[in-house]
Amino acid sequence: MALKWYTVVVDCIDPRAQAHWWALALDWAVVYDTPEEAVAVPKEAVADEDRPAADLEEWMSRGQGLVFVPVPEGKTVKNRLHIDLAPHTSQDRDAEIERLIGLGAVRVDVGQADDEVTWTVLSDPEGNEFCVLSSRDR
Repeated sequence: MALKWYTVVVDCIDPRAQAHWWALALDWAVVYDTPEEAVAVPKEAVADEDRPAADLEEWMSRGQGLVFVPVPEGKTVKNRLHIDLAPHTSQDRDAEIERLIGLGAVRVDVGQADDEVTWTVLSDPEGNEFCVLSSRDR
């Protein structure tokens, strides 16, 4: 049996705005956009979206997406699950953080120690925390 991590579903107030924000932040594409559900996926997955995978290996190699669905309540506590983003070693991590802040992300204190410099905690426009890790090449 093969199970694939297919999507992460994010509860939010405005699915459309969240999907478009995350698509801009990650340089992804929004492939489904309604008030009841909005979906963002890696741009390279868009070409494959309407084409069935040739086999299990190809299907398993296709990237995950983010699905945003509406809920009536706002966010009130720290997420129990969050996304970690990492720039490549050829990229300027601090510039990426500033770019995300320019898009509407906010620095967040979730209790991390000041000397923990290998990641920066931010939140998206609806307050969902995520981290930008140190640069990576694997």
